[in-house]
Amino acid sequence: MAGEQSAVYVITGGAGGMGIACARRLGRRGRVLLSDVAERRLAEVAAELSASGIQVETRVADVADPAAVRALAEAAAGLGPLAALVHTAGLSPTMASWRRVMEVDLVGTALLIEAFRPLARPGSVAVCISSIAGHLQPPAPPELMEALDAPLAEGFLERIAPHFEGRPDAPSLAYGWAKQAVIRLVEREAAAWGRQGARIVSLSPGIIRTPMAEQEFKVQPQMAQMVRLTPLARIGEPDEIASAVEFLVGEGASYITGCDLRVDGGTTAAMRHLS
Repeated sequence: MAGEQSAVYVITGGAGGMGIACARRLGRRGRVLLSDVAERRLAEVAAELSASGIQVETRVADVADPAAVRALAEAAAGLGPLAALVHTAGLSPTMASWRRVMEVDLVGTALLIEAFRPLARPGSVAVCISSIAGHLQPPAPPELMEALDAPLAEGFLERIAPHFEGRPDAPSLAYGWAKQAVIRLVEREAAAWGRQGARIVSLSPGIIRTPMAEQEFKVQPQMAQMVRLTPLARIGEPDEIASAVEFLVGEGASYITGCDLRVDGGTTAAMRHLS
């Protein structure tokens, strides 16, 4: 697939640190369709990528909006065969309410998978960015987990609201549980994508040097402690995530599907085995 220049790589969160890094790498393989809610920044990024020789199209879209997601899938289908969907768009706990975090991080992921599944063909790959928060936060209670596994069900947010309303840590809880649910969603979707000769995986970054992480550092002192505990003793770079994504969408990962890859410098392992 690397030689199919007409193949399309769709990247959500295209104006963010990880999205831009992915576009730089995958733009060497084929056409890139970048999507983000930040229209001005998206245009700036597209201009920078175009200047470097990358074929890039843009589409402003909120991944939590079903109509916008369907339009994004239609735009991708009009550009060429789907090589990969790389879903990096997301909100961290300090950026929004628990409802909005859940809408973007989980519902948006489910909407994208649903919309792009019909475009999957032999060799297509979907990579959904999760987080090590999904590994480090205790599992959701059984009744909540059941609800989180049906994020497109009618009344989803109202059904889960009792677990969050009135809690000062609600955005953080929503973030961790949404990321857990994304990992489970990818596992469940593997069979459907496999029937079309396609693969789907999730990737859980650790603390990566992005504007989102910088914002979290300002209000969550535990993040500095996590970095100190990380075996590689540093923050990760966006291109290190993009490198893993490039591997996952390539032929070298042709037997990898339905699973999560942690790219965290060992943070999760260290946190789980504190002495």
